[in-house]
Amino acid sequence: MEYHEALRPQFHFTAAKNWLNDPNGLVYYRGVYHLFFQYTPGSLKWGPNCWGHAVSSDLLHWKELTPALAPDDYGWIWSGSAVVDWNNTSGLGQNNEPPLVALYTTGNGKENLCVQSLAFSTDAGATWRKYASNPVLPHVMAQNRDPKVIWDDVRRQWVMALYLDAHEFALFGSPDLLHWHELSRLTLPGDGECPDFFWLPLDGKPNCRKWIFTGASKCYQVGTFDGIRFIPETEPMIWDTGRDCYAAQTWSDLPDHRRVQIAWMNGGRYPGMPFNQQMNLPCELTLKNTPEGIRLCRQPIAEIAGLQESPQQLHDVAVPVGRNGLEPWSRLPCDLLDLTLTIEPETATAFDVIIGDEPLRYLVNEEMLVGHGTAMKLPRHNGTVKLRIIRDKTSWEIFGNDGETSMSSCLLPHPEAAGLTLRPLYGSIRLVNAARYALNSIWP
Repeated sequence: MEYHEALRPQFHFTAAKNWLNDPNGLVYYRGVYHLFFQYTPGSLKWGPNCWGHAVSSDLLHWKELTPALAPDDYGWIWSGSAVVDWNNTSGLGQNNEPPLVALYTTGNGKENLCVQSLAFSTDAGATWRKYASNPVLPHVMAQNRDPKVIWDDVRRQWVMALYLDAHEFALFGSPDLLHWHELSRLTLPGDGECPDFFWLPLDGKPNCRKWIFTGASKCYQVGTFDGIRFIPETEPMIWDTGRDCYAAQTWSDLPDHRRVQIAWMNGGRYPGMPFNQQMNLPCELTLKNTPEGIRLCRQPIAEIAGLQESPQQLHDVAVPVGRNGLEPWSRLPCDLLDLTLTIEPETATAFDVIIGDEPLRYLVNEEMLVGHGTAMKLPRHNGTVKLRIIRDKTSWEIFGNDGETSMSSCLLPHPEAAGLTLRPLYGSIRLVNAARYALNSIWP
């Protein structure tokens, strides 16, 4: 049955059929979240790409629509972004309604050099028309692509972050989304492609804005923006250390300056399925001062509570060697799971958390969580570590210390695997508290 196949993720977005990759054109308008994505109609393999389209009222339950943007004379439709032009600066609005405007890359990087083009919608995103005078930004250099456009409310200008080549990016400015001029260039060491650029209040303080610049490979820097240049104040950092998370983007025009991110979980395998690839779970972003410095924190959106059922909790459980601290849950299903653990290592040098047959190991002295071929630094705070593990059919996403770090990976489940285990390797640990929820499917 469609959407309920054996390896279909049950609360992560997948296309009904065929290949998808990068999220594109994330925009919110009139209560509807729009998710566009790189999509290959008619094939389980990558390319030639168009923009697939899905909509949701809660960032979880998605309805897939007809693809929005198809290849044209300039070439494939590559990644990009979308905004609501509230003040109709572009002049593309009709009947006193603001247009939705998408900026995207066209071209193949060879015969047709990559350029930046524009499409717009005057019916709340239902249909899209390409701008007659495309491209709006001609070729700059190399395979310049992946425009991320934002509204700078302080300088009252549109700003585009654009990937150029290697680790180099550029910022462009515009009064109307149609005419662009270069502002500055910057580098993001260790990263390239699919930039995102936005501000967040540090520790929730509205008067302390910090700007974040990210790349496709999960590097980010925190700094300031003066309307022309982004000035980094931190070294490049990684917001997710997992194997399968790429090309993350955030929604524009969310109420109350909320910042929600989604990424392509690249690298998943789905043998025998009519679809290929999935998105990760939408996560809310905040910026916090931590004992390790300023960190971009990611947590699953609060809306996931609407999928939770069968709540169970444990408190203050002593776990010596040879014991399973999650014994009451040792035989329960674990393929659709939301699990939160707060653990005090006590005298243990390491402990394991096992979800079905997938192990995670925390190395106490190294303050490192290791699993599925990857690792993430996870310092103890007040003597404890906190883990939240979201498990779907073909993936897990692990959040440490309230989202200060995360690790996302795709995996193929063992059909017989079930149950949860928490055990120290040496010494003892204390399970301060644990909460377990089963998660319902988002699909009809």
